[in-house]
Amino acid sequence: MADSARRSLRRDGGKFLHVMPEHGGAPIAVALRRNPRARRLILSVDPGEARPALVIPAFVSVGEAQAFLEQRRDWLCRRLAALPARAPFADGAVVPFKGAALVLRHRPGARGVAWRDGDHLDVAGDPRHLARRAADWLKAEARRDFAARAARMAQELGRPAPRVGIRDPRRQWGSCSSDGTLRLSWRLVMAPEPVIDYVVAHEVAHLVEMNHGPGFWAVVARLTPHMATARIWLRRNGHSLLRYG
Repeated sequence: MADSARRSLRRDGGKFLHVMPEHGGAPIAVALRRNPRARRLILSVDPGEARPALVIPAFVSVGEAQAFLEQRRDWLCRRLAALPARAPFADGAVVPFKGAALVLRHRPGARGVAWRDGDHLDVAGDPRHLARRAADWLKAEARRDFAARAARMAQELGRPAPRVGIRDPRRQWGSCSSDGTLRLSWRLVMAPEPVIDYVVAHEVAHLVEMNHGPGFWAVVARLTPHMATARIWLRRNGHSLLRYG
C-alpha cells in the first residue's frame, strides 16, 4: 500500500483517499466505498455536493485504488472545475422555476411563511429560516404540479391517478415502484415545463410497461411530444439543478 494511502486511511478511519492536483492546491478527498458486487472501479462526482467517490470491488486493494485515482487525477480535476457554482437560497437569489425565474425576497416584517408575488418568491420571518422556507415552498409546488400532471397522463392511459411522492435523489429524477407509486425529484420544478412533462410521462408509462422496451418508449412518446429535447436538456443541464439550495 502506498504511504499516502496508508496515511489517508489512518487519518480518516479508512473512509477517504486523497489525490493532489498536478499544479498544487489542497488535496482532493475521495470517499472510498467498497462494494462486493462491483466488478470494476467506478469514480464519480456528486454534482450537488461536489463530492468525489470511488467504488471499489472486494478484490481491489486500497493501494490499487490509490493508483487508479492518480491515473484519473486530471479527469477528476477537470470534472470538479466544470461544476457550476453553488447557488444558495438567499435574499436576492434568482431561482429557476418551470422555465422562468423567481427572485427570492426576504420580507422580515410580513405575515405568512412564503408566497409568490409575480416574479418574486417572498419569504417572511427570521433570515435563518429563509433557505428552508424557500425550499419548502418549491417542494409544495412540485408536489401539487407533478401530481396533477401524473393524474392527467394516467387518465390518458385509462389508469387511476397514481400516488406521487417528492424526494431529493442525487442520481435519478424519478422512479415508479411495483405498487404504482411515483417518486419524483422536487428539483424538477426548477426545470422547463417540457422537461417536467417528460420525466412525469416516463414514470407514468411504467404503470403499463414496467421496463424500458420499445412498448415503454411508445407510451412515453404518446404522453409527451418533448421526449427527445427533454432528454438532451437533462443530460446537458440536469446536474445544475442539484446546485441550488
